[in-house]
Amino acid sequence: MKKFLAVVKHEYKKIVLKWSFLLVTLLFPVLSAAFAVVPALLFSIKSEPTRIALVDETKRIAPRIRENLALEKTPSEEKQPTAEELVKNSTATSPDEQMKRAAEQFGATFNVVEYDAAAKSLDQIKRELTGKIIGKELDAYLIVPSDYEAENAKFEFFSRKAGDYVANSQLERAINGAVRSQRLADANISEDRLKDLSRNVDFTKTAISEKGDEKNTEGVFIASFVISMMLYITLMIYGQQIMSAVVEEKETRIAEILFSSAKPFELMMGKLVGVGLAGLTQLAIWITSALLLVGVGLANLSAAGVNISVPDITPLTVVYFFIFFLLGFFIYATIYALIGSMVTTVQEGGQFALLPIMFLVAGFIISTNIVRDPNSSLAFWASIAPFLAPITMPVRILAETPPFWQIALSILLNGATIGFLVWLAARVYRVGMLMYGKRATIPEVFKWIRQK
Repeated sequence: MKKFLAVVKHEYKKIVLKWSFLLVTLLFPVLSAAFAVVPALLFSIKSEPTRIALVDETKRIAPRIRENLALEKTPSEEKQPTAEELVKNSTATSPDEQMKRAAEQFGATFNVVEYDAAAKSLDQIKRELTGKIIGKELDAYLIVPSDYEAENAKFEFFSRKAGDYVANSQLERAINGAVRSQRLADANISEDRLKDLSRNVDFTKTAISEKGDEKNTEGVFIASFVISMMLYITLMIYGQQIMSAVVEEKETRIAEILFSSAKPFELMMGKLVGVGLAGLTQLAIWITSALLLVGVGLANLSAAGVNISVPDITPLTVVYFFIFFLLGFFIYATIYALIGSMVTTVQEGGQFALLPIMFLVAGFIISTNIVRDPNSSLAFWASIAPFLAPITMPVRILAETPPFWQIALSILLNGATIGFLVWLAARVYRVGMLMYGKRATIPEVFKWIRQK
């Protein structure tokens, strides 16, 4: 036991006392908060008003466009983005899609500049207005076609800020609204009556727990995303760190010296426990920092116009989170230790490490479906399945806590998986750490496992 504890202490101090550990541990919460908050704050900062000239030969559409652009949203009418919407913007498939979604949440301002286009040809109008843009008297101009009702009518928009998706989207909505209003007027249909008939209903959603109580589920999406991402990154980093340490000891032949003073099983378990405690320390610091940052930043974000709802997180939820982190760590760290004892270089180990990474990615992806329906068959099986449960079960608990027997079953199955993997890795570790020069083959690994 003394030798085991000595290995644990050595591995723990070797990681925790490094300046890189301290730097990453302290900076990660700050950087995470910055990446979450800064984009929202940047989008909430409105740019300079766009000076635009409207050219409308019919004199029917331009006044309506001007009216639509001049409408200012009051705080009660303006829909502020929620945390879920911000995450969806940040995970959109392309930068263009991200900007278009942001344009629906944050507005731009326009100043309509008067321009007399009477008795002028279209080419002359374009030359004059383009010259004004070059001379910085204008920012943009819009030419309304005379056949605005035609199916192939083309509204021409020229701007020196063509990349401003926020302003462009707002202008497009104003044009569509103006044309729609004019079509209604031409058809002798009351626009006010149509708005009254097509107004939205007041829709509220309330979650009901299994006990019939109402509960707050707002912010579950963002919280689940953060938790699953945190577990995914932590398990992957520390698992690969275990593999690198094992390969390093094998390459430098330190293992021969270590085996002479301690049993291979003690060395392997000491390494796993020591690194696991280091990971647990880092995770505890991250969670504590996150809670502090959330508490301090909520007021500032609300003042900036960003509404973030925090789900109800009980102390028992935090306990479950750490339990499944430890289960996940020992599962993946043991696999990485097994891989490290089979290969001769870190590069070779990286090829075999693809399999555990695939399980981590699968758990992360499945978590998004679990948030939508935490009581589905997929959620049940994924939250108790070995390799997946360390990521999926904490997300499911946060979305809607399952019955205790399901949580206990998940812990039992994953604990049994750890026991089998530790037994398997120990038998490979004791022989593989003393093999040099070549990578072990599958038949050789099975032979090591059968040896007593």
